[in-house]
Amino acid sequence: MAENKGIRSGFVAILGRPNVGKSSIMNRFVGEKVAIVSQKAQTTRSRILGVSTRENTQIVFVDTPGIHKPRTKLGEYMVKAADDAREGVDAVLVVVDGEHIGPQDAEIMKSVQSMNCPRFLAVNKIDIVPPEKLMPQLAALNAEGFQSVVSVSARTGENVDVLYKLIAESMPEGPMYFPEDMITDQPERVMCAEIIREKALYHLRDEIPHGVGVEMLSIKKLSDHLTEIHANIYCERAAHKSIIIGKQGAMLGTIGSEARRDIEKLLGTKVMLKLWVKVRENWRNRAEDLENLGYTEQ
Repeated sequence: MAENKGIRSGFVAILGRPNVGKSSIMNRFVGEKVAIVSQKAQTTRSRILGVSTRENTQIVFVDTPGIHKPRTKLGEYMVKAADDAREGVDAVLVVVDGEHIGPQDAEIMKSVQSMNCPRFLAVNKIDIVPPEKLMPQLAALNAEGFQSVVSVSARTGENVDVLYKLIAESMPEGPMYFPEDMITDQPERVMCAEIIREKALYHLRDEIPHGVGVEMLSIKKLSDHLTEIHANIYCERAAHKSIIIGKQGAMLGTIGSEARRDIEKLLGTKVMLKLWVKVRENWRNRAEDLENLGYTEQ
């Protein structure tokens, strides 16, 4: 254990309802984009580790799906992933949206009070919430049994380093769990699929996103400078398929070109990206389809 002296390390679960900025805050902590973000609720579907190594501290952040009432097998998987993330962590960070703090936030905050570890609360979106609205809420939240309550902006980064420092100080002495240059446990194929899904979420109309999934068919390195990727985009209705493809393939072309640019940054090579759109009715309730898209027990 002598080699661990002076090194602080630990796991931190990030919890909250959908669309409060959990993934954006984790990306800020890590300094790289390891989780996709979107204005659409329930963007994160699986547990994602983001590894931040700074000087003598390594914090492994566990980003989780938003806690909600599930209506599909996919929803049940997401809620279970969030619940499982609480096990064995060294601290928990609850994130709320400063624009609206409601009963569901209160339930989540109450649910972590029995956890035997440091608890932190981040009130997000201070860049758009006026102080006169935020301050009364902060005053009330200070009585909720958290070690620290910090108002932050995931979008601008304001106060994120303050929050990080408080969490880092709460970490126990321990080993470096991952290599210093590692930022996530997600395989490249999963990250590529998530990038494609992020671009689809960004461009598609509100009624489609929850029914969109991405299945990676193949990633083939053709040379040191070129990678070929084939993937299916799942949707649940034929009408959605035509929207995803767009007039003369314009929408699918936009999703593909934007995804390709981000994947090239990730892989460090040029990418040939080939996308197909497949209709799989009710795939969110079919175990085989969920497994094909990577939503399996972790």
